[in-house]
Amino acid sequence: MLMTAADYRESLRAYKPRVFVNGTAVASVADEPLLAPGVNAVGITYDFAHVAEHRLLMTARQGTSGKTVNRMVHIDESSSDLLAKLEAVRLVCKFSGCAQRYLAHDALSALLQATRRADAAHGTDYAQRFLAYLHRVQDEDLTLGIAMTDAKGDRSQRPGQQANRDVYVHIKERRPNGIVIRGTKAIVTGAPYMHEFLVMPCRTHTNEDADFAVCCAVPVDAEGVTVVARPAGRPGEPAAKFSGRYGQSTGVVIFDDVFVPHERVFLAGEHEESGFLTTAYATHHRHSCIGARAGFGDLLIGAGALMIEANGLDPERHGHIRDAMVDLITITESFYACGVAASVYCAADPAGNVMPDTVFSNIGKLLLATKIYDMHKLAHYVSGGLIVALPGPDEDHNPETKASLAAVLGGRADIPAEQRLAVSRLIEDLTVSHQAGWYSVISLHGGGSPEAMKREIWRNYPVMEKAELVATMLDRGIAAGGRRVSKQPGRCCATGCEVPPESSTAADDRPATAAE
Repeated sequence: MLMTAADYRESLRAYKPRVFVNGTAVASVADEPLLAPGVNAVGITYDFAHVAEHRLLMTARQGTSGKTVNRMVHIDESSSDLLAKLEAVRLVCKFSGCAQRYLAHDALSALLQATRRADAAHGTDYAQRFLAYLHRVQDEDLTLGIAMTDAKGDRSQRPGQQANRDVYVHIKERRPNGIVIRGTKAIVTGAPYMHEFLVMPCRTHTNEDADFAVCCAVPVDAEGVTVVARPAGRPGEPAAKFSGRYGQSTGVVIFDDVFVPHERVFLAGEHEESGFLTTAYATHHRHSCIGARAGFGDLLIGAGALMIEANGLDPERHGHIRDAMVDLITITESFYACGVAASVYCAADPAGNVMPDTVFSNIGKLLLATKIYDMHKLAHYVSGGLIVALPGPDEDHNPETKASLAAVLGGRADIPAEQRLAVSRLIEDLTVSHQAGWYSVISLHGGGSPEAMKREIWRNYPVMEKAELVATMLDRGIAAGGRRVSKQPGRCCATGCEVPPESSTAADDRPATAAE
């Protein structure tokens, strides 16, 4: 069943989670004004699956079941799937800022891979359990919160060395019919208005830390679960032209001796597969983040263009304005291009899905993480100082000042002053408000810190092959044919390219060419 946004909101009423926002208990997350922008944002992923022009992008055929499912909970089986996911995430995020639900896609994809590896190594039945769970999530069109980032405590100590073990979620007790987990996940996107949590490890573990290598599914209202969250966006603020309608809550989720039945446990101490799950999820998620922030870039580009127009400027004649807009476009499309490349250069996984290329995924995420502040600066440059100097929105209804302000705060004569002020407040909301600062931080650290991305780029990039190339050129001449196949790049499909056999003609010393 493909739900609508209204169905999703109604479905939340069937759950009774223990949620606190701003120190107050929430009776119904579906009806809480402080969470409404977050519910609205997730709702877009539901409604767009029913819009004719978006349906092919927002739905997919799940190969393991043969059913049509929402793209946000689909597992990709080809490079075309990855490209569609990237475009779908960009689509929903340019309307919502951050649609949040795509995190479930990334976790489910990595979990399929990890459970298959665990079964092969340990003779477990995790993959069977996971597929049953996956199909239920898809059939019921659920939204999952990814409970991954632990509180961590003293970061110089491993999980098992912490004075308070509860800074990491861990297995407290093993029972014949399941496990009992305890601990804290510090940053869970959209936590209050999820249907369930996928509890996942956030780092690699050793055998001594095996109790922390746990992955399982927990309903949001399971006994022992408490969510302490922040409001979603800026609900109720007149100046919040965007985040008053769409926003994102994050929550600290406390697991206080929560029982998880056997069929909902997908890893329970398999620390090597747990480490693989962490890194695989990171790659899937960084690929999705590229689409998400490209959607945010679309908002800035569009708002900048409207502001330039309202200010009476012409990019064709004012080169400095045109150059700034081109810079903003270049940043946005550069990291998005990395997402496209990661999709095209994907690798087939033995589990049956595909993995976006690690290097391009991490480069794209690193670019967006570090360039988000430049994107804000460029939006400020093309918009002018009005975005922070204009009077508050209450003045729009003040009979003492409204007429005089409208007369002097307009730009082009054919564009109403109200429109110029509205665009100014939108850019203010997106780039200089409290919410804007928050978007910057999640761009910088969401999906891992820049350092984590740099490590993955260095770990996966074939630097030595480049060194061997140069060494060969120096030792044997430029035409010598070194034929090592690079891990990346050098592939143009999920299965990679085959290099033709060596020519039997000794005189033909030209480098071999790749062919499909």
